Amino acid sequence: MKVKIHSSWEPHLETELNKPYFSELVSFVKTEYSTYTCYPPGNRIFAAFDHSTFDATKVVIIGQDPYHGAGQANGLCFSVKDDVRHPPSLINILKEVEKDRGIPYPKSGNLERWADQGILLLNAILTVRAGEAGSHQKKGWEQFTDAVIRVLSEKKSGLIFLLWGGYAKKKIPLIDSQKHNILTSGHPSPLSANRGLWFGNGHFGKVNEILQTQGVSPIKW
Repeated sequence: MKVKIHSSWEPHLETELNKPYFSELVSFVKTEYSTYTCYPPGNRIFAAFDHSTFDATKVVIIGQDPYHGAGQANGLCFSVKDDVRHPPSLINILKEVEKDRGIPYPKSGNLERWADQGILLLNAILTVRAGEAGSHQKKGWEQFTDAVIRVLSEKKSGLIFLLWGGYAKKKIPLIDSQKHNILTSGHPSPLSANRGLWFGNGHFGKVNEILQTQGVSPIKW
């Protein structure tokens, strides 16, 4: 079944997109979107791939599933649309950027500005029913996004994977640690952050140090 994903990714994911499970997933998602209110908007489901093309991707941040509140999700993990109130995890991410890089806390929580620099902001599950966190789990999205991580690991080198929290850390076996850089910490959620597992991880500065060592342009956080 034909899915609109950025052309740079198509040759690397063609096999996966043609598997029976993915066809079933597409049918499920279409039914959900026609029956219920779901997020992100249909044209933003694959936004992470549109903003960070295959060749441009140099950093990968892995989330779980989209925000399920009205008007929040924009297809990029941890990101919200402009002028939308920042959710708690995003607040803690931006506070750590401010602390780590000395960059003033921004008005907008739209992380397209990161994605356009080659950061793949990938949720493990790409859709969700309004008000029902995790409602599209175990429908095939995890199999697809695991395949994305494997493809990146196999076909690229020198990537930086930021794995925040236990869920993201479960993706470590999919990544060749001999070819890539893996940075881990607690999740930016208040529960984890308040236990001292998030703040001070210094990931944003470490990313730029690694990129500069590779002769690659650092991220403007």
